[in-house]
Amino acid sequence: MERKKRVAVLVIHGIGGQRTDFAEPLIRGVNREVKRLGADASAIAWQSVYWDDLLVPRQQAYLKRALKDGRLNYQRLRQFVVSALGDAGAYRQRPSGSVAGAKSGRTYERVHARIREQLSELYHGPLSGRPLPLVLMAHSFGGHILSNYVWDSQQTLDRTLSAFERMHWLAGFITFGCNIPLFTFAVDKPVPIRFPAARLPARFKEKARWLNFYDPDDVLGWPLKPVSSAYARSVDADIRLQVGGAVGGWTPAAHLLYWRDRRFARHVADFLVTFVS
Repeated sequence: MERKKRVAVLVIHGIGGQRTDFAEPLIRGVNREVKRLGADASAIAWQSVYWDDLLVPRQQAYLKRALKDGRLNYQRLRQFVVSALGDAGAYRQRPSGSVAGAKSGRTYERVHARIREQLSELYHGPLSGRPLPLVLMAHSFGGHILSNYVWDSQQTLDRTLSAFERMHWLAGFITFGCNIPLFTFAVDKPVPIRFPAARLPARFKEKARWLNFYDPDDVLGWPLKPVSSAYARSVDADIRLQVGGAVGGWTPAAHLLYWRDRRFARHVADFLVTFVS
């Protein structure tokens, strides 16, 4: 008989082309480290949020039209740029100028709807409708997305959702290769989400942590504490971590290497076992 779950983890990817099983290397690595620490990895309920499919068809259609005559150089690099910047450009809270379609058709709402679906699946599936401490894990642009999602949840009350789905049990935020700072320059004093969740039971608040990991060679991964005094108070630690080893780890390609890095998995496991043990 499987033991009851003790902590829930929601993982989201960032910009660029992604596979539907993007989180599997990370999940395997963290579970392995949890077992190494003598804890029960089966007590962790994992759920991933894949949203790349919402934008890929439009991006690929444009690339096919733009590259068909071969007049553009660096085509592979251009494909990455369209995928990466296209994701960031499409996901915005308010469209610039007039757009066709209702509000619900905008990428911002569509991505958030996908998060809401996966949270519901997590809550009503592995958790069996029982609220548990929730840890969010977000790579790259995914940190900005989940930050917006939590912010919206904290500003509006949706009584159709459970307290867990409304982020009242938010006990951990692990950002890695995070570029949230790049989206804060529009305001003088950026304010982060309320963390930990105000209604998180006291026994879990003392364990709550916002941990931000960045590789010094990852030009898309940034410290969060320097954003503002409010971020400095909310983020528990900016952790400098060399990921990826000798191949790619000492280049900007490090941005893609957190998923399989054992040292990163160890850090995540060290945090999760505080809820499992």
